[in-house]
Amino acid sequence: VQLQASGGGLVQTGGSLRLSCAASGQLGSRYVFGWFRQAPGKEREFVAAIRRDSATWYAASVRGRFTISRDSARNTVYLQMNGLKPEDTAVYYCAADSHLIVSSISDSNQYDYWGQGTQVTVSS
Repeated sequence: VQLQASGGGLVQTGGSLRLSCAASGQLGSRYVFGWFRQAPGKEREFVAAIRRDSATWYAASVRGRFTISRDSARNTVYLQMNGLKPEDTAVYYCAADSHLIVSSISDSNQYDYWGQGTQVTVSS
């Protein structure tokens, strides 16, 4: 499985961006896609995830501002980011796994497949 992330950029506080993660290859029937981010000097942190049945999970810091969705026909997962803040500045990574239990969805160590990062910079 290969993942290709795109859509990052520079935006002002309060602005919006949409990240895309295009997947190629076969995942299991209970696959999960996740978005993680890593700011300079900080550990990688969970942002959002979506499962094949469209169940979603969000970090508390982005809930209500970010929306994860998927387009099965295009094999692509999106992260719509609204109301961006300077603290959202980070490299964003998409990840996937064929099967994760709910308690593992926010754990980056549990994902087998990773895309390259895309930089999101929010200016104040």
